[in-house]
Amino acid sequence: MSAGSTVPVTMEDVFQAEERIRGHVFSPPLIRSWALERWLGFPESRRVWLRDYGWTPSGSFKLFGACNWMARHAPELAGRPVAAHSSGNFASGIAYAGMRFGVRVIVVMPDTAPRIKFQRTQSFGAEVRTYNIARDHETGERDRMTREIAEVERALQASPYDDPYVIAGNGVGALWTVRQLQSEGRGVSAFICPVSGGGLMAGQALSISEGFPEAEIIGVEPEGADDFRRSLAADQRVRLDRPASICDGLLSYDVGLHNWPILRRLVRRSLAVPDQQTRQAMRWLYEQHGLKSEPSGAIGVAGLLCGGLQLSGTGDVVVVVSGRNADEEAFRQWIDVPPLTVG
Repeated sequence: MSAGSTVPVTMEDVFQAEERIRGHVFSPPLIRSWALERWLGFPESRRVWLRDYGWTPSGSFKLFGACNWMARHAPELAGRPVAAHSSGNFASGIAYAGMRFGVRVIVVMPDTAPRIKFQRTQSFGAEVRTYNIARDHETGERDRMTREIAEVERALQASPYDDPYVIAGNGVGALWTVRQLQSEGRGVSAFICPVSGGGLMAGQALSISEGFPEAEIIGVEPEGADDFRRSLAADQRVRLDRPASICDGLLSYDVGLHNWPILRRLVRRSLAVPDQQTRQAMRWLYEQHGLKSEPSGAIGVAGLLCGGLQLSGTGDVVVVVSGRNADEEAFRQWIDVPPLTVG
């Protein structure tokens, strides 16, 4: 598959991705949340699981897709570098992949990205260049800079989400979730995952729908960046010129071309969550589980805690916590909100 291919991504692609990234990526924790089960009033037979991708070397899910993309392309690079743009998590993911496969990586990141995302990316040996995100909707600086790197440096450009190999790689994490729960004889009636460009959700949805076809797959987005929810309502991709939220990892302008057909087929609905509720979920996760999540990572839990998701069925619920790359000072400010209370 090439970067511009329109060939659908399938479970066979996910299985191939698993073989490529084996030895470079490990399975992150699948944590049972008794606290969420009590909050939701679940019976003993029904469980809630948190898939915490913050435990990966890059601090988020992004290295799954990045490692599969790199494993597929590294043999043909012949000394050429890789260029990519990213809000930060794909930057560290593709940097980690470049380190593992001995490939030079250059990433374009917004000037407002958290320090920890710059630090993680640079710690894996990548070169970072920044752009002014406040004006990018007018200037298109992000895409222009990335194209110029590709042209001047003869770099191969990698998409953070709109690429078949990235989608398939991201599906491996959910494939491991399916196998782990099936080995324990569990069923799943709801799977909840953040949506931005759609690379995570598309890959995860493929694996979840294959392993648990009865599960409802639900997206969660920031209220100020809900292009996917609007796309579902319009039955076509909707672009937001100025997405806004504290969830810096969920601010893509629209869902990717490769992701949209998968999401349209497998994801039934998407919930828009106000930033205040995401902040409260960050505090709740920290107090109940000792889990320091970035806003983009906590938004799925926010959807559950704040009552926005009505869950049918009797099976388990799986919630993706997609990353934990938040600066300490910002994290403390975000969780400085009134605690959530039942009812």
